[in-house]
Amino acid sequence: MSDWFHRTVVETGRLPLFCFFAGVIFGFVFIRFSVRMIRAQVKWWPGNVTPGGGLHIHHVVFGVVFMLVAGVAGLVVPDDYVLWRSVLAALFGIGSALVLDEFALILHLEDVYWSEKGRTSIDAVFVAVAVTGLLVLGVRPAGIDRLILAAAASGGFGWAIAGAIASTHLGLVLLTLVKGKIWTGLIGLFIPVLLIVGAIRLARPHSPWARWRYTRPTPKAAAKLSRSTWRETQLRRPAIKAKIWFQELLAGHHDAPPQR
Repeated sequence: MSDWFHRTVVETGRLPLFCFFAGVIFGFVFIRFSVRMIRAQVKWWPGNVTPGGGLHIHHVVFGVVFMLVAGVAGLVVPDDYVLWRSVLAALFGIGSALVLDEFALILHLEDVYWSEKGRTSIDAVFVAVAVTGLLVLGVRPAGIDRLILAAAASGGFGWAIAGAIASTHLGLVLLTLVKGKIWTGLIGLFIPVLLIVGAIRLARPHSPWARWRYTRPTPKAAAKLSRSTWRETQLRRPAIKAKIWFQELLAGHHDAPPQR
């Protein structure tokens, strides 16, 4: 295992990235353990940070501070100081986890942490862990290495072709995301065929694309919305229930009403 780690992570220069990845996981596990202890009102756990006057300092504040400190320090530390860069990357990962764990609060500008909307934060953390984990293993967006080499060899025309291909790829990613297929769009960065499938197939009924295209007063739009709703309830709902069960096993139940 140590030989694999040295070959895959250390020798390839991905040790700081691995430390960031580990920092995200550690930060998320720690903060979720903390908030669950606070919610259960466990006496031996310190509890919320409340300096006075009824002010509750959310952990996103600490996450922003950690990210700023680690980010600025990372710009100062020379590239050959791999150990320090790795430490700062881990700190940046912890800060990122604290921020992403309250992503729903930032998105809605209200305390929805334990409500239904709060699950958005867990989705954000899962996406960050999945994408970073692939990068740590050396998996890169499909074809990026070949595009760069071909563009560098062909000069300006090659760079123009590479830019057009990359723009098309990014456009398919954005279209898939707008259709509400978050995981398909992100994993499609590494497996392009998923982007083609995601871009062609029907959008999810609550996605921006469905609101723009399927709510028009036409029979075709109504038929698409009906088919999309059927797929959501009959095919996707069991998978979503399994995902929610696993998320709440780790992060706790999101069943409280939003607190304004």
